[in-house]
Amino acid sequence: MSLRNHGLLAAGAVLVLALAAACGSDASPATTPAAGASAGQPALVVQDPWVKTAKSGMSAAYGTVVNPTGKDVVVVSAASAVSPKIELHETTTVDGKMAMRPKQGGFVVPANGSHEFKPGGDHFMLMDVTTEVKAGDQVTFTLTLQDGGTVRFTALGKDFAGGNESYLPGTPSPMTMG
Repeated sequence: MSLRNHGLLAAGAVLVLALAAACGSDASPATTPAAGASAGQPALVVQDPWVKTAKSGMSAAYGTVVNPTGKDVVVVSAASAVSPKIELHETTTVDGKMAMRPKQGGFVVPANGSHEFKPGGDHFMLMDVTTEVKAGDQVTFTLTLQDGGTVRFTALGKDFAGGNESYLPGTPSPMTMG
């Protein structure tokens, strides 16, 4: 093989290694291993995450949380730099009207299963957006699990107008869910 071919082969190998390293770091969520997660396997993976745009006030984040492990995993809290307070919310019917309320004990994501967070259903409620979320923004969230592990994901800012629901507890007042 000529010296030129060796150079091309070496350059190609470096490029392949660089691309593999870049793909590997971007493809996996940043996690602190949770009980039940095997080495190299995240406890949870968030698919199709998005967050409702908001200048201030309330917003919400959604997506499907997938548990590839053989044990149930419980999400007990969420955090993001765009809102100092995020609550895990469920949507229920109270006196014939849809209402949101904090989910006591967190959300169980079943072993080898998933849990969907969606408008009109369970969601991560940003209670006090302090950094505007615009369409197309990439917003980082960290979920804390019952066993102390964490899972990071990035949600896409999207415009969305939801239905009217009431927030419980406190004074029920119609609000746009989203």
